[in-house]
Amino acid sequence: MVAPTTHPVQLIQPDGQRVHNPAYSGLVADIGPARLRDLYRDLVVVRRLDNEAIALQRQGELGLWAPMTGQEAAQVGSARALETGDYVFTSYREHAVAWCRGVDPADMTALWRGCAHSGWDPATVNTTNPAIVVGAQGLHATGYAMGAKLDGADIATIVYFGDGATSQGDLSEALGFAVGWGAGVVFFCQNNHWAISAPTQMQSPVPLAQRAAGFGMPAVQVDGNDVLAVLAVTRQAARHAREGSGPFFVEALTYRMGPHTTSDDPSRYRTPADLEAWKVRDPLDRMRRLLERENLADRAFFDDVDTTAQDAATRLRRGTLELPDPHPLTMFDHVYATDHALLADERAGYTDYLASFTGADEEAVR
Repeated sequence: MVAPTTHPVQLIQPDGQRVHNPAYSGLVADIGPARLRDLYRDLVVVRRLDNEAIALQRQGELGLWAPMTGQEAAQVGSARALETGDYVFTSYREHAVAWCRGVDPADMTALWRGCAHSGWDPATVNTTNPAIVVGAQGLHATGYAMGAKLDGADIATIVYFGDGATSQGDLSEALGFAVGWGAGVVFFCQNNHWAISAPTQMQSPVPLAQRAAGFGMPAVQVDGNDVLAVLAVTRQAARHAREGSGPFFVEALTYRMGPHTTSDDPSRYRTPADLEAWKVRDPLDRMRRLLERENLADRAFFDDVDTTAQDAATRLRRGTLELPDPHPLTMFDHVYATDHALLADERAGYTDYLASFTGADEEAVR
C-alpha cells in the first residue's frame, strides 16, 4: 500500500524549475517538448473557456456557472493521464476535464443555460455531465467500477469531487464500498481550500488524503497546480485501478481563484492576501516559465496558443447563443432508459395542462 505522502508530490516549482523526484519523475519520462507544449495549450484553452462562460453568465446568457480558474492543472494533468476506455464521473466544475475528453465547447453550456438535462452524450466521450448533488457521483462511479470488474473490463474509473464533498455521507459510503468490492476507482479530490465559504480546516484536522487510510486504500497528496506532477500521480493511480488492485485516493492541493459559482461573493469569507499568496502559484504561469526556461517555445507558439484558445471560446459562445429554447415537454425525455408508466401519466397530464392554454392537442403543443 502507498502511504499517504507527508509532502505533496511536485515536479515543477512555481518558478518553472524542475524537481527530480525518483518515485514520480519516471512516470512522465515520455513527456517530451511536444507533449509539454500540448499541456500548456490545454491550460490556456480551458482558462479562456472558463472566462468566456463567466462573461456569458454576467451578460444574462447563462443561469449559472461554476468557475474553475486556478484549478486547470489538477484537471488537465489528471484527464491527460487517462486512457480512452477509462470512465470519468465529474462534479460541476470539471470543464477542463470535459475539454480533454473531447467534449465540444459548443456542448458545454446547455445545462447551465437551462436548455437541457445535459450537454453531451456520455457514451461518446466516456464522461458524465455535471453532477450538482455534492458527493453523489462517488457512489455512481463506485457502482460503475464494480460492474466493470464483474465484466472483466481492464479500465480505471475516476471520480472528481472537491474538499467539501469529503464531508458528505455519500462519499464515505462510496469509499467503503470501493474497498469492500475492490473496485478500480480513482477518487480524485480537488482540494481548492473552500467548500463554498467553509475552509478545509473546518472540515478536517488532518490532510484529506489521510482519510483514505481509514478505509484501507492507498493515497497520495500532490501539488495540484503542477500539471506534470498531477499527470504522474494520476497515471500511478489509474494503473493501480486497471491492474485490479482496488481503489486509490488522490488529493490535489489547489485553489479556487474565483467564486464558488457566479452567484457567490468570495470577498465575504476570504481576504485579498489569501488570493495573492496563490497567484504566485498560478498553474499557467508555472508551465510557461518551464517552457521558457528550457527554450521549448517561442513567440510564434504562444501566439498560436492564444489563437486556439480564442477559437474555442468563440465556439462556446456561438454554441450557447444558438441553443434553442426547449419545449416544456422535453423535460420528460431521457429521464428513464425505457418507457415508464408513471412518467407517461405525468407527461399526459402536463400535456393537457399546456393544451388548456392553447386549445391545441398534443401534436400542436409540440
